[in-house]
Amino acid sequence: MGQASSEASAGQGATRSLGLLVAAVGVVYGDIGTSPLYTLKEVFTGGYGVPVNHDGVLGILSLIAWSLIWVVSFKYVTFILRADNQGEGGVMALTALATRAAASRPRLKAMMVVCGLIGAALFYGDSMITPAVSVLSAVEGMELAFDGIDHWVVPIALIVLVALFLVQKHGTAKIGILFGPVMVTWFVVLGLLGLHGISQSPEVLNAFNPVWAVRFFIVHPGMGVAILGAVVLALTGAEALYADMGHFGRKPIARAWFALVLPALVLNYFGQGALLLQNPDAARNPFYLLAPGWALLPLIALATLATVIASQAVISGAFSLTRQAIQLGYIPRMQIQHTSSDEQGQIYIGAVNWSLMVAVVLLVIGFESSGALAAAYGVAVTGTMLMTTLLVATVMLLLWKWPPLLALPILLGFLLVDGLFFAANLPKVVQGGAFPVLAGAVLLVLMSTWKRGKQILVDRIDEGALPLPVFIGSIRVQPPHRVEGTAIFLTARADAVPHALLHNLLHNQVLHSQVVLLTVVSEDRPRVPEHERFEVEAYGDGFFRVLLHFGFMDEPDVPAALRLCHLDELDFSPMRTTYFLSRETVISSRLEGMSRWRGNLFAFLLKNANGNLRFFNLPLNRVIELGTQVEI
Repeated sequence: MGQASSEASAGQGATRSLGLLVAAVGVVYGDIGTSPLYTLKEVFTGGYGVPVNHDGVLGILSLIAWSLIWVVSFKYVTFILRADNQGEGGVMALTALATRAAASRPRLKAMMVVCGLIGAALFYGDSMITPAVSVLSAVEGMELAFDGIDHWVVPIALIVLVALFLVQKHGTAKIGILFGPVMVTWFVVLGLLGLHGISQSPEVLNAFNPVWAVRFFIVHPGMGVAILGAVVLALTGAEALYADMGHFGRKPIARAWFALVLPALVLNYFGQGALLLQNPDAARNPFYLLAPGWALLPLIALATLATVIASQAVISGAFSLTRQAIQLGYIPRMQIQHTSSDEQGQIYIGAVNWSLMVAVVLLVIGFESSGALAAAYGVAVTGTMLMTTLLVATVMLLLWKWPPLLALPILLGFLLVDGLFFAANLPKVVQGGAFPVLAGAVLLVLMSTWKRGKQILVDRIDEGALPLPVFIGSIRVQPPHRVEGTAIFLTARADAVPHALLHNLLHNQVLHSQVVLLTVVSEDRPRVPEHERFEVEAYGDGFFRVLLHFGFMDEPDVPAALRLCHLDELDFSPMRTTYFLSRETVISSRLEGMSRWRGNLFAFLLKNANGNLRFFNLPLNRVIELGTQVEI
């Protein structure tokens, strides 16, 4: 009986592991999995001057294969995935770790914040380009199947992309179950196509020898570094491995990479290379020309579906990154809609969705082809990869306390390769790569302005703040009229009287029998356990100080958190509780701390930010807002 039970448990465990692996393939590897659609096409037709001959093809294939092994297999899968913030990954989670590691070094901490914001800003640039280039590259296969359809490629791609953004608000819970099987099918097809091509020219397997990559640099010294700007297209999506770790864990992601994704990608690239050895003219679209004629239309349909899934993963990643940045205080509060009652990570942020849609539509209309868009692609990807390396270096040396003799050679290897890829992509700035750079720069200014402005705002409010003990002492001397119920005043400072309380007392001349000064604390860890959520301190005379702790992946539901309080002294029943909020109106001035234009920008952001009422899920009919003006 016991043996049967253990066998059943083992079977369930194996089934769950397989399910996680398939799901990870669907969500994590969509972006990098669709790279074969355009990588070799861009290498040989993107104006780099790479000869489509034996040495040129084997040199490029060797560069691609060893880039996948070094950057993805070693750096991300084997190493970076271990830099988790309580199971969560991504540039913002890593920034929280790095700033914690550099807490005792203010300058280094500030540098880590800047690196994190740059990485996040460039990730948004990547989120704009990925859907556009992926779907365009898939639809362009129709040019091979039908003559004279060239002018329909852009409209069809736009229809697919707009439809993708329109369904976001409904969530992906129902169709998401198909993502894994579809992408597994995609990678199996990639591998089979590659094997078919390799069987025609087996000598292409010689490219596994890294000597071919070295020889390419020696023979083409001027072209060697520049071509990395196209080779990096094979690595797009590597950051998603780390960003999506919180959904699946490190092991399923790593197993899926080594068991399916890496072999399929390498086989397909080598299959395309074998085709080019036989037919150099196939460089115009080696991916689709690798397929037999009868398989072209089904392959176009599968590729379009795969690119839609890849785009979906990037869009969802942008939503998750935005929520993390909001909780960590780098982005104004926005309305976050949960699209699944089961999966906490499935969220929808309208402002981000529509902004991305507008950017993607403009990119498709402006660039018109995947080849033109590929020129803009690498800058955002390599910039994010470089920032990740700098952040993890701080974590490795200061938080993990690795011996420098062991850590530095690894980190220098990462920095050298990332630096070469980034340098190779810098010339692309004048070829269209300026778009993600400009988009990233704008987002960086917005995030840094918001963070700095909020700090100045808190400092200005604190200047005239009344210490809580002094206020309670005055209440004891001249007690005001007390009314039944609980008044909750939200305040950012734990030891001072909030302005809303002073305004309420001044205008209404009453205090509730229970007065709670509530501060919501955003931690630099993903989630806070329920037993650590609530802190309370009683001051006497019906005054209480309450701290609620939330992680950057938690939903900051204040009423639900207050229900965790089991103190008999406090009554948080909905019909006896009133929430008092302060709404600050910023007046930009020439006071020290922020330039006039940034002050105006912060005032605009503050005016349009989602208020505490919706963000903290407060009941609409139990909230009173009191305004105040602040000069910055």
